[in-house]
Amino acid sequence: MGAEQKVAVITGASRGIGAALVKAYLDRGYRVVATARSVEPTSNADILVVPGDIADRQTAERAISEGLDRFGRIDTLVNNAGIFIAKPFTQYTAADFASILNVNIAGFFHITQRAVAEMEKQGGGHVVQITTSLIDLAIAGVPSVLASLTKGSLNARPNRSRSNMRSGVFA
Repeated sequence: MGAEQKVAVITGASRGIGAALVKAYLDRGYRVVATARSVEPTSNADILVVPGDIADRQTAERAISEGLDRFGRIDTLVNNAGIFIAKPFTQYTAADFASILNVNIAGFFHITQRAVAEMEKQGGGHVVQITTSLIDLAIAGVPSVLASLTKGSLNARPNRSRSNMRSGVFA
């Protein structure tokens, strides 16, 4: 397929949900930009691997720019990357807090901002958030306050007014 073949960017693509999403998008005829700290190289021409920590703005910039260079477009962004550290709230360290905040919020911000800018140029696209069910359905014995705080903020529905969406890229 040519430049009309859709392209999905998937963060946290190395294992679990992220790896399954890479396969699912490929099965649906998409090309995929797969980014994660531990993502493995591949010989599949429909996958562009961009290793790096999504908390680092440069990883987000590389994922979008290299995806555009190779595939010519970005149609879907799946924000899947996330950190979950199960500890009682009072036992979190400053390093735990910084790590979770950097991946779950800053990583989302950096890559979404770049992807949406490209989608606006194209006239549309989709952003998908993978969060946690613990936001709505807490489980006794699973301390999850920082995951719920950070991933829960991504569950918030954007104001769907034209002025906030600009070209309507959020589906």
